[in-house]
Amino acid sequence: MATEAAGGMELGHAVALLAAGVVAVPIFRKLGLGAVLGYLAAGVAVGPFGFKLFNDPESIVHVAELGVVMFLFLIGLEMRPAKLWAMRRDIFGLGTAQVVTCGALLSGVGIAYGLPPGAAVIGAMGFVLSSTAVIMKMMDDRGEGSSAAGQRNVAILLLEDLAIIPLLALVAVLASLQPDAAAHASGEPWWQAVLIGAGAVAVVFVAGKWLMNPLFGILAASGAREVMTAAALLVVLGAAVLMDLGGLSMGMGAFLAGVMLSESTFRHQLEADIEPFRGILLGLFFLGVGMSLDLLLVATQWQVILGGVLIFMIVKSIGIYGIARMFRAKHREALRRAVLFAQGGEFAFVLYSEALRSGVMEGEIAASMTAIVIISMALTPLAVIVMERLLPAEKESMDGIEEAAGLHGRVLFVGFGRFAQVVSQPLLAKGIDVSIIEIDVEMIRAAGQFGFKVYYGDGTRLDVLRASGAETAEAILVCVDKQEAADKIVELVKAEFPHAKVFARAFDRGHALRLINAGVDYQLREVLESAFVFGHRVLVDLGVDESEADEIILDVRRRDEQRLEMQMAGGLRAGLTLMRGNIATTQPAPLVVPRREASGLNKEAAEAIGDND
Repeated sequence: MATEAAGGMELGHAVALLAAGVVAVPIFRKLGLGAVLGYLAAGVAVGPFGFKLFNDPESIVHVAELGVVMFLFLIGLEMRPAKLWAMRRDIFGLGTAQVVTCGALLSGVGIAYGLPPGAAVIGAMGFVLSSTAVIMKMMDDRGEGSSAAGQRNVAILLLEDLAIIPLLALVAVLASLQPDAAAHASGEPWWQAVLIGAGAVAVVFVAGKWLMNPLFGILAASGAREVMTAAALLVVLGAAVLMDLGGLSMGMGAFLAGVMLSESTFRHQLEADIEPFRGILLGLFFLGVGMSLDLLLVATQWQVILGGVLIFMIVKSIGIYGIARMFRAKHREALRRAVLFAQGGEFAFVLYSEALRSGVMEGEIAASMTAIVIISMALTPLAVIVMERLLPAEKESMDGIEEAAGLHGRVLFVGFGRFAQVVSQPLLAKGIDVSIIEIDVEMIRAAGQFGFKVYYGDGTRLDVLRASGAETAEAILVCVDKQEAADKIVELVKAEFPHAKVFARAFDRGHALRLINAGVDYQLREVLESAFVFGHRVLVDLGVDESEADEIILDVRRRDEQRLEMQMAGGLRAGLTLMRGNIATTQPAPLVVPRREASGLNKEAAEAIGDND
């Protein structure tokens, strides 16, 4: 009975954790505060200083660190060895400069606070090691991981992961200088720890390069899907444990394993197997960090702790910004990195606990520094949000870009993406004079490389249309991506330039109906004709006679035209019986072919399947 009760209690804890995350995260995301802050707040709520559902948050953090480990493994899978080598300047140059500079600045702050020199240095270096989990999660949510700035951030995080080894060695050196060093001596020389760490790296490298591919090949041949998943977890956790035994961070081991497998034929399978575990455990990690915040300590020493948080974050941000600018980062990138990296991280917990064990830090100092780190982790998402709202929108460089003025082409293109570029070819082949405006600066530059003169101009503005020659153009082609913009342009053109024929690119059937009602002369759904050609080729390659394939496509086109006519009178849901579905009982209505051949321009623009397809 006792065992059952214990099992029930453990299950209840799991339910409480899931419920806290499920409730808090959507609320915080809805408020624009991000998932990380939601998890941290939920952890505080269910922890020892909230509803007291958990009294041992350290054990949860320890288990949930596997989420960070798996996150780094997935990052490693995206990093080819050649790519990692190409990043060496950012890793060992930019990363080292940031860690050393910020460490020196924060050590000075700690000494000014009155901390003993050893405790000040370790406290500072623990805060310098930013939270990989917080930063990678925030970049992942914003899709920034693959950008150039995101890759530089990853490089810095990798160097910080590597820095844990010399920092742990530094703790041992500082411990040996303590008056009671003999009581805390571990008996292991620093060079031995370095050799063990290097050996662990070598083992992971060899196993990843020469053993993993044959192993996964054998498992794949067995056809046991669950064994492949187990093997994926074994690789990640095995590399993490090996690195941990070697005195390195578990995350570094997982990252190296991912890099070694990044060129494996099983890379995508590994990614799919690990992803679900990563997401759950990473959320659990943030919950555990939130639970670890000692609110009683914060309440009794709030002035010291909050002052420490603000001073440490500000000084670290200044150091990061200065190094970023020294390495020629633009102001916006440098400022964003300064705010993103301003917090301490999970490695600080490891460093402070080792410093406490070895006598370099006193218990009260270690507890205060831990609280400072946790609060800084919680404040970082808020700081990033404030920065993004206060920072003015980045203006694109207009170097080499001409604004529309005094244009007089016979045909005016509004928007010049892939669709419009193809449309322009027959007109230019005939020698028809065209004017082109586009609002996307990068698109203008790209088009210029292929021999197109494109002017900058927002077609939703009447003054820009006039400057672009809409008053004299015989035809105006509305080829913008956004439906709302297309609708507004059509409305302006029909009202102000009624002499011009209006041709518009439609996004889907609903958009096509709106354009027809707006009175355009011709509208075409952007993928309709290519889909017909595509379907025709599939039929022929499947053995259907070409003439029969022609008849089938013609039948589909006529059904679509008749359905469009019905929708113009009865709305989007009209004419559904004319569609063919893949349910065996579906019997499309007989096609009624009008006496006049249904080949009107507007009719050809509707799509073959789906109201919004």
